[in-house]
Amino acid sequence: MKVFMKPVDMIATYPREGLPIPLKYRISASDGTNKVIKVEKIVHRAEEKLAGNKMLIYRCQSIINGRERIYELKYEIGSCRWFLFKI
Repeated sequence: MKVFMKPVDMIATYPREGLPIPLKYRISASDGTNKVIKVEKIVHRAEEKLAGNKMLIYRCQSIINGRERIYELKYEIGSCRWFLFKI
């Protein structure tokens, strides 16, 4: 997987007790277009601390451009921001 680390606009559910669950996200391409990708399946979830910031890492699976792809999303807990980390 290639490290991408690009911020994305996320639609997620935030259960009353528990961790956020990503549903779909929008990413901007270099040509200015936006692409919406639905998170089909969450394969794995982990927590890490990067430079003192707590982050949640979600390894997900979706169909992107007609192919099933595995990628990683990161959620920065302190700033409540989502990133497409690896694809």
